[in-house]
Amino acid sequence: MPKIRSTTYEGWNSLALVTDRVELIIPLDVGPRVISCSLDGGPNLFATVASELGKTGENDWHIRGGHRLWHAPEVPPRNYQPDNGPITATKLPKDQGLRLDQPVEEKTGIRKSFTIEALSATDFKVTHHLKNENMWAVELSPWALTVMARNSYTAIPFNPKIPWGQTLVPDYSMVPWTYTDFTDPVWDLHRDYIGIHVAKGTQPQKLGLTNFPGWAANWQKAGTFVKYWQVKVGATYPDFGCSFETYVCDFMNELESLGPLQKLEPGATATLVEYWGLFAGLPKPDKDAVFTKELKPLVEKWIKKVAK
Repeated sequence: MPKIRSTTYEGWNSLALVTDRVELIIPLDVGPRVISCSLDGGPNLFATVASELGKTGENDWHIRGGHRLWHAPEVPPRNYQPDNGPITATKLPKDQGLRLDQPVEEKTGIRKSFTIEALSATDFKVTHHLKNENMWAVELSPWALTVMARNSYTAIPFNPKIPWGQTLVPDYSMVPWTYTDFTDPVWDLHRDYIGIHVAKGTQPQKLGLTNFPGWAANWQKAGTFVKYWQVKVGATYPDFGCSFETYVCDFMNELESLGPLQKLEPGATATLVEYWGLFAGLPKPDKDAVFTKELKPLVEKWIKKVAK
């Protein structure tokens, strides 16, 4: 059974959602966000910005690190509304998790919240909500961003290959940003996946994918973090149809899931569900054999278990 206990994190009043193997830390003085995720007593798998921890009440937005919720498309100042004040945390029945609620964003009229539910000692369900508190409809996409530590390697799967002659139409797109540079050593392209050597990046990079299997894995010596969400084929997504985006800079790698773009009527709520899995002792998936024979089968089996 999971436990919820009060704690502090870098000066913030916080709650810890703890299982036999995983500890998630949620600050109460800012957010909503999960600022730390550790496996088997190891270090935080999420990246953080030391100079921004423990502070509150700033007038401008700060990345801080961890896992957060935004709404797409990215158009400042819409996305960069400060989340620097207290949130409300409510325990789920039997202490299975927490619901985190932020006050309505003053300039957007959107209320952010998400629930974190422990499914097992290493599996979690995270349900993100965006509620339109305006008196008019707003077009948006729920957008969940998990900031992974620098000394890591990310694997992003492609759809299964279909031999030439069996089909003549494309089934996904890769969407680069204006500053994306595929000659940068951060990129590690393979037949069945895109690898990201996070620590090798020399400048900011961003890439989006449209129709793809709906999961991404970040490997670290202290554990592998996997997130999965359902990609809805035929739905309209932001940024030329991206259901997944990844951003790399000098200290982290963001794994970004997106829900379909929708016109949210007053009082309506958009939802995006993610599943998180933590795995110990996996090899670094920077070789084709490791990805295809070890990581991919493990993740596909895990998805069938948690998302049934």
